Amino acid sequence: MTLRPLLETRARVRRSLQRLFDGLGFLEVDTPVLSPEVLPEPHIDPVTVPFAAGATHYLQASPEALMKRMLAAGAGPIYQFARAFRAGERGRLHDVEFVLLEWYAPGTTLAEAATLLERLCAATLGTTGIDRVNCRDAFRDHAAVDLTTATAADLAAAIERAGGSVPASNAAEPEADRWDRGFEQLLAEVVQPRLGRDRPTLLEAWPASQAAFARLDPTSPHTALRFELFVQGVELANGWEEETSPDVLADRIAAANRARAASGRRVLPTPERLLAAHAAGMPAGVGAALGFDRLVMLAAGGDSLASAGWRPDE
Repeated sequence: MTLRPLLETRARVRRSLQRLFDGLGFLEVDTPVLSPEVLPEPHIDPVTVPFAAGATHYLQASPEALMKRMLAAGAGPIYQFARAFRAGERGRLHDVEFVLLEWYAPGTTLAEAATLLERLCAATLGTTGIDRVNCRDAFRDHAAVDLTTATAADLAAAIERAGGSVPASNAAEPEADRWDRGFEQLLAEVVQPRLGRDRPTLLEAWPASQAAFARLDPTSPHTALRFELFVQGVELANGWEEETSPDVLADRIAAANRARAASGRRVLPTPERLLAAHAAGMPAGVGAALGFDRLVMLAAGGDSLASAGWRPDE
């Protein structure tokens, strides 16, 4: 696709998304790209920027922390097209700089999020319907493992059966960490490529250890109210019903920093203003982030981010 039609596709997809969210009562907002706080995540490294008097600021890996502070201040349903930055990420479906469509819908549930995502895919990709698949079922069907009983060794064996290579295990590494690593590798290499082939697929009911900042299911505490959206084997969006407790959030952030330290990554400062916003009263609801460039790529019939917009350094 030549440049002008590609830019027209990008503009069309963006307008379709704006119409959808505006029609649902969301407000489009903007948050700073540069901030002294960042939300620590185990596998995402922020881009650091030296600042006055030796202070460090961060180019945001997502607008999550800043948008949640808006929510706590009473913003209501909000969305934005945010420039996001992640150090060291470059590839077919990754880049150091990209665009996230992120939204927060107070007072809603995963069922309502599924309906919104079905409409979103229909409006931008012309798809019909959406499949909602339990994580346990997806791993059973595509990797022949039962997540409720599988050990780290079972997950490693499933990876090897599929032709993958399991990293050498550190004897001091906890079983839980090996399990999470196996889950993530099996998802990426075996399960994900098979999802969303007929129509968009929402992968739900994630293991509790993969909760991130999702609340646990009160009817099934071993699972988290988290989802990821896949189209043609591409991870397009992720989100969850938000954990609103500041104490639980602080524990999750501390765990993320421990995981960073264990993998040799730098420990990041605790986002105190985000925790204060939670303490002041964070509304329950769903938050989600969608890779806008990946969506444009799919709409344009491409297979890499190079087909999603102009990259002047290429």
